[in-house]
Amino acid sequence: MRELGRIETRIKDDATAALKAGDRRRRAALSQIVAALKKERIDSRKDPTETDELVVLKRERKRRAEALELYEQAGRADLADQERFEAELLAAYMPEELSADELAGLVDEAIAATGAASPKEMGKVMGQLMPRVAGRADGKLLSELVRTKLGG
Repeated sequence: MRELGRIETRIKDDATAALKAGDRRRRAALSQIVAALKKERIDSRKDPTETDELVVLKRERKRRAEALELYEQAGRADLADQERFEAELLAAYMPEELSADELAGLVDEAIAATGAASPKEMGKVMGQLMPRVAGRADGKLLSELVRTKLGG
């Protein structure tokens, strides 16, 4: 059996504490997160790194944000409230987002390290950046910044 990652272990412990405290809403939300982490661990067939776990948490948070938007548009405040609660809960297990200045500095470093000079070489830069910013920056924002700095 694969070993649990640090984040998954922490979330499982918090889910147990929520169960003991009688907080069903928190317990259910944490159980869903644990299930997503467990599925990823089993599917990947390897012990998860913290980066792997952060990718799962980011994906789950994005799903919650998309569902929240749809529920708000449909006028379902009860479901929107639950999605908001789960998104905030997920955020508590993720590292703080990088500031725009920190992100720009990392992009400049990656461009210098790869020697990229045109938008055609964006893949090289992104390949170097993604492991460094995993879970701490939005991929779409990052790619736009790289594209802009490479003159695209």
